[in-house]
Amino acid sequence: MRVSVILPAKNEAEGLRKVLPAIRRHCPGAEILVVDDGSSDDTPQVAREHGATVLRSPYSMGNGAAIKRGARAAHGDVLVFMDADGQHDPADIPRLLEQLERGYDMVVGARSASGQASLGRGLANAFYNRLASWMTGHEVLDLTSGFRAVRAERFREFLHLLPNGFSYPTTITMAFFRSAYPVAYRPIEVARRVGHASHIRPLRDGLRFLLIIFKIATLYSPLKLFVPAAGLFFAAGVGYYGYTFATAGRFTNMSLLLLSAAVIVFLVGLVSEQITSLVYSRSQG
Repeated sequence: MRVSVILPAKNEAEGLRKVLPAIRRHCPGAEILVVDDGSSDDTPQVAREHGATVLRSPYSMGNGAAIKRGARAAHGDVLVFMDADGQHDPADIPRLLEQLERGYDMVVGARSASGQASLGRGLANAFYNRLASWMTGHEVLDLTSGFRAVRAERFREFLHLLPNGFSYPTTITMAFFRSAYPVAYRPIEVARRVGHASHIRPLRDGLRFLLIIFKIATLYSPLKLFVPAAGLFFAAGVGYYGYTFATAGRFTNMSLLLLSAAVIVFLVGLVSEQITSLVYSRSQG
């Protein structure tokens, strides 16, 4: 089983000096690809010094874009994705691969609560995990972890679905569950990142992550989002009709509007469900 380790990196020269030698120790036969996402420091030079293949981008395209470039260029049967900032321990790679050999198509390194970058990020990730668990019917321990091992053939089926930003782990996890590809979680410990602070800014990216929640729902199972919304409109319409009938003895335009909205939202969800099914069937065709 050939293994390719892919590290998206933007100004991570300091972290690579620590991570790359450790990858060589714990996974000596692996192909290592560092995808330089428009770095302004010595990231590409450090990567080459440690024997990694460097894929350079003239400007920053985003973490997800780097992941896709690395997946297309890799030669391994198994792809291992990890951060270049020293948070992920390369000693965990053999453990992920061991789990993969038991029949899983993807194994994700699941961080504990102590491994979250901040309390706010930890609470947000816990919410994402609960949402994903509800939608998939499977326990999702870490929806946003960037440390994972996956079969290359399976991963490439969904490259067209992956965004260029930070939400690629969310999208690929939901895509695997939707397609009935088995996913496992392996507990890992996360160290403090080496070098500069994270590129994620809570205030700037807050709205973006909120939109990710709705994208998860519409990408995975739209009816699980649209049916409750339709139910709320229907309940409001019936409730308002009951109130106006009891007080004024009539059926009002507002009641009609709310009930019509319930029907429209449900039908939009039904159409979205059919489109989602076509997208996944095409990706596997």
